[in-house]
Amino acid sequence: MKQWISRLQQMLWGWGCVGVIYTLSDRLQGDGYVLAPSRLDQWIPFSPSAVWVYLSFFLLIPAAYFLVPESRLRWLTRAMQLSALFAGGCYLLWPTTMQYPDFSVTGYTAAALNSLMAVDSRQNCFPSLHVALTLLSVWALATRRQWWLTAVSVIWALAIVLSILQLRRHLLLDAAGGTVLAAGCGYLVSWLEKRKRADKGIADE
Repeated sequence: MKQWISRLQQMLWGWGCVGVIYTLSDRLQGDGYVLAPSRLDQWIPFSPSAVWVYLSFFLLIPAAYFLVPESRLRWLTRAMQLSALFAGGCYLLWPTTMQYPDFSVTGYTAAALNSLMAVDSRQNCFPSLHVALTLLSVWALATRRQWWLTAVSVIWALAIVLSILQLRRHLLLDAAGGTVLAAGCGYLVSWLEKRKRADKGIADE
């Protein structure tokens, strides 16, 4: 039970910081520069029903925190926090937005999409934190070295990234930025942790 509480605390500390930085940067920034879709973006059809896969992101993050090996838990938290800091700085220095399409669906899909649009920022496009956190979660899950879990998480992540593009919540440029952000922050945190362990070893000697 104590272990589960610890994991919950790490999730609230890591993911919670992302939410705070994301919200504050949205409120403090100026008008966003409108990003134009590329030809590849235009080839991806707009699909409101993709909202259900998009929302599964909010299951992937907890799954990562509760399934990641204990030794990688702090790495996941710090990598998410660092990603939020870099992204927040980018949102403030270079606020971006895009043209969001209208939709005519009804029922539960419309309700889910309207709810998402009500709480999600219309700016904070580049880089995509949605993509960055998704990839960091998959990276963390892969450290369990269970091929089936890695395969499922990779397929899940690819579906989420595709849903982001199908919903026109981000463009390919934003997704690419989120990928670079995840890779950079993940490796930076790993390097800092490795250096800290090395310094500790020298100090113990």
